[in-house]
Amino acid sequence: MKYVLFTLAALALIAGFMFAGSYYKEKQAEKFGFLAQENVSVFIRDHSPTLGSDEAKVYLIEFMDPACETCAAFSPFVKHLMNTHPGRIKLVLRYAPFHEGADYFVKILEAAGRQGKYWETLDVMYRSQPHWASHHNPQPEKIWQFLPYAGVDLDQIRKDMNDPEFVRLIEQDLADAAALDVRKTPGFFVNGKPLQTFGYEQLQELVQAEIRATYPE
Repeated sequence: MKYVLFTLAALALIAGFMFAGSYYKEKQAEKFGFLAQENVSVFIRDHSPTLGSDEAKVYLIEFMDPACETCAAFSPFVKHLMNTHPGRIKLVLRYAPFHEGADYFVKILEAAGRQGKYWETLDVMYRSQPHWASHHNPQPEKIWQFLPYAGVDLDQIRKDMNDPEFVRLIEQDLADAAALDVRKTPGFFVNGKPLQTFGYEQLQELVQAEIRATYPE
């Protein structure tokens, strides 16, 4: 009899732990949403540049290449999406420098980030891209004549961009891109869901679907 009671008590205790664990995970998912997913680190790393509210429930992850023409073309559209849904979307940039020598521009971006000028520098890069990123005749050194428009210290950038830490984070992002089967840029994911059919309207529909799901009226 004692053995039976002990067994029942043990089973009840196990069931209680399982229920508590399940309840905790459910509450974590409610509180953190996408961030509570077990594989979230493959989408967002500690070094990933982000733009938008920390309270946002919709994470727009973009694998990008500073030398990518399509990335530059999508940038204003992404900003429009964020402005249309203020406070609800957080942009996360990941690097996929697939164009030859594009890691050079990633290092400049990261160095500018140390001066608090990451997004200003990215905007300048995208606007000036036709002058230095021609696929037939790339001239990366020309980027330096445009960087002053971002309000950065050029000498400091030249020094900081050689930090081996930047090589490591590029390698990490490329490894995550490979794990997610990102083969071209820009590669978009919304709360971990890939953009199956590429296009402006398709991205907008995916974002809006996640907004409806995470911000029910």
